[in-house]
Amino acid sequence: MNLRDLQYLIAIADLRNFSQAANKCCVSQPTLSNQIRKLEETLGVVIFERSNKRVMPTETGEQIIALARRVLREVDAMHDVAQSAQDPLAGKFRLGAFPTLSTYIFPSLVPKITAALPQLKLVLVEEKTQILIERLKRGELDAALLALPVHDDQLVVKKLFDDEFFLAVPPQHPLAKTKQVDQAALSASTLLLLEEGHCLRDQALEVCHLVGMEEEQDFRATSLETLRQMVKAGTGITFMPKMAIQADETGIVYIPFKKPAPYRTIGLVWRKTTARTAVIEKLIAMLV
Repeated sequence: MNLRDLQYLIAIADLRNFSQAANKCCVSQPTLSNQIRKLEETLGVVIFERSNKRVMPTETGEQIIALARRVLREVDAMHDVAQSAQDPLAGKFRLGAFPTLSTYIFPSLVPKITAALPQLKLVLVEEKTQILIERLKRGELDAALLALPVHDDQLVVKKLFDDEFFLAVPPQHPLAKTKQVDQAALSASTLLLLEEGHCLRDQALEVCHLVGMEEEQDFRATSLETLRQMVKAGTGITFMPKMAIQADETGIVYIPFKKPAPYRTIGLVWRKTTARTAVIEKLIAMLV
């Protein structure tokens, strides 16, 4: 058994197809099949159920695959530690962010990182908050941009900035010509929100509960861009983070809230045990 065998194993588990897994691993299908068969013989168990239509891990296979993933993560971490020791600002750095932030922060942040850290190989990951936290803790990410608060004993949290919410309304809405909106004035309104799992939804719901607003029950968006288009279509109103507001945009009006305005707080989060402190410090300096 070697690391290559474990890579084959995970490729099959992810793709559920021997042919596709072979292509991903740049080997022939017979080679991959033979190696998996040898691995099963070595371990004395069946890892995959095979049929003409599908490939599926057995119960024991699922446990072995999980262990294989852990082994490969640890090997990657070993390489990262070694490379970081040679050059703390080089090597692979895996940075995550949640969808309602990544779309708006990565395009401006990535060129800064590339210019300041030319030896760094940046890997960007977009996922919902809870998935990012779990991947951080498993060592699959080096750091993540998250909405605060984040409470976890394994993680370090650094506040970066606040991102104020604006009220987004269609031009024909009664509030469209208002210079500033009072949260209390929205108590009779319904709000278009994102679907479950988005931290922005939870933040908007907090404001709704404070002022007595209701959520629009017949529609839940999968992205901020969907919310934006629904407001433009006159379907309703929503909260939009300042970072997501586009200059010279037509068909939608963004109204600031009277102080204190609702906002989200963005922070950088990483493991306490990370070996990538030097890169993280550079990132913080770019973002604060």
